[in-house]
Amino acid sequence: MNVDISRSGLSEEQIQPMLLKAEEALGVILSGTVEMTGWVSAPILRNHDELDRIIKTAAEIQSRCEVFIVLGIGGSSLGARAVLEAVYARKENPVQLIFAGDSLDACAINRVKEQIQKKECCLCVVSKSGTTMETLIAFSILKEAMEKKYGDAAAGRIYAVTDGSHGSLREETQREGYVSFEIPKDVGGRYSVLTEVGLFPLAVGGVDVRQILDGAESIAVDAEGCHDAAQYAAARVCLYDAGKHIECFESFDPAMETFGKWLQQLFGESEGKDGKGIFPAVLTFTRDLHSMGQFLQEGAPILFETMILFDKAGDEVETPATAGAPLAGLTVDQVNNCVTRGVISAHAQAGIPLISVSQPTKDLFSLGQLIYFFELASSISATLLGVDPFNQPGVERYKQEAWEEINQLWNTKNK
Repeated sequence: MNVDISRSGLSEEQIQPMLLKAEEALGVILSGTVEMTGWVSAPILRNHDELDRIIKTAAEIQSRCEVFIVLGIGGSSLGARAVLEAVYARKENPVQLIFAGDSLDACAINRVKEQIQKKECCLCVVSKSGTTMETLIAFSILKEAMEKKYGDAAAGRIYAVTDGSHGSLREETQREGYVSFEIPKDVGGRYSVLTEVGLFPLAVGGVDVRQILDGAESIAVDAEGCHDAAQYAAARVCLYDAGKHIECFESFDPAMETFGKWLQQLFGESEGKDGKGIFPAVLTFTRDLHSMGQFLQEGAPILFETMILFDKAGDEVETPATAGAPLAGLTVDQVNNCVTRGVISAHAQAGIPLISVSQPTKDLFSLGQLIYFFELASSISATLLGVDPFNQPGVERYKQEAWEEINQLWNTKNK
């Protein structure tokens, strides 16, 4: 992995004081003394018996299911979905994975319900408490559909990833006999992709989860890799202090778009507190150059860019002669690389601060590296901003208001 801040517009004199603070924050986070940092050691201190059980269970599901439905919202599903789409977007999975339970759209739920009626399905619900509204509603509806189709055998096709000892979902799991995996108590949702939350669905999707953990571990045990995360965090906060309050996470690979959405939650939910934080936006090039390129080039100077780049694409497709010169005979990847360099040059001339995070190839190992790198960086930069990286009081506030409205409606209907 190569992290390049040379185009950030920051001098060494500007970044060095913040880097010292970032290194100090890194040391505290890696120490394991801070609550909700169980993710720090997850790639290193692996429970090999549990990992074997995940892989064995995934193989059993693959042998009897056409569709595996994963119900969860935010950190309960985004990480696994991001990895699957990044690596397997153009490949056939052994089982079709459908991610649901992340909206209150009846049409979306009905479309998943139709899959249960038509195909052999298994259902997985991911929720620490079991009371997350969107997931709870979807689970109730789809569980009913499973029971209607499979009868008493439905429970053998339902899986739960939840708290090990508390919550309504754990109680139901024990009562109904679902196969289950435990969400670590000291890991929050947006930092949970390298735990059972992400590893179990990924294994069902045909992903070698050990390779992801190996990539993450390579950063966790490498002083230089951890330093890169601290340097990136320091640069972000220096740019924030200079008035750059929007960060555009960018990739020239459309299969990385959901990874960008995972980053959006990771940084937005970790930093956006107490009137502080960098707003994370997600752009996919070259598509969004035809919509947001104008603003990037000549709009208000309020943003900076973080580009995630891969030196080598997965496929080689040559442009045919009908495209004419100078495109004919070039591979699509070669053209994409030319556009990438052109964008970097144009944006540099416009004075847009740019940070690049580059990998030689896009594979499971490199994605594991990226996941751990950005988890470290988000926790460091939130600490530098003076906020708790691991809570989300603003999210809890909207939930309280929503439940009050629902209770009022329920009481009115049941008078």
